[in-house]
Amino acid sequence: QVQLVESGGGLVQAGDSLRLSCAASGRTFSIYAMGWFRQAPGKEREFVAAIARSGGSTYYADSVKGRFTISREYVKNTVHLQMSSLKPEDTGLYYCAAARYYRSTYSKDDMDYWGKGTLVTVSS
Repeated sequence: QVQLVESGGGLVQAGDSLRLSCAASGRTFSIYAMGWFRQAPGKEREFVAAIARSGGSTYYADSVKGRFTISREYVKNTVHLQMSSLKPEDTGLYYCAAARYYRSTYSKDDMDYWGKGTLVTVSS
């Protein structure tokens, strides 16, 4: 099993930046990719970004391209999500997730492990 713990959420204003972190523990050798998903009230959980084991491949939702950057500290089994130019529509519960296998794209159904989430609120 793999355990994922998120941190870094909070309340910010539109245009601000925020950095989320996710620490993985347990059978981390089984992880191929790690990523972030978010869920706004009353909406489906949606993909935000993902990064492959080596850190060489990254994936982003169109809505966050150019504003969010995902990175991975392989030795520390930690992944970060640097969020800039935040918008009110970025508000939601942000979940860290991990997948055991390669995919050309990642959806919530492709992820094998989940954290409990960290709340990001962006005020206008």
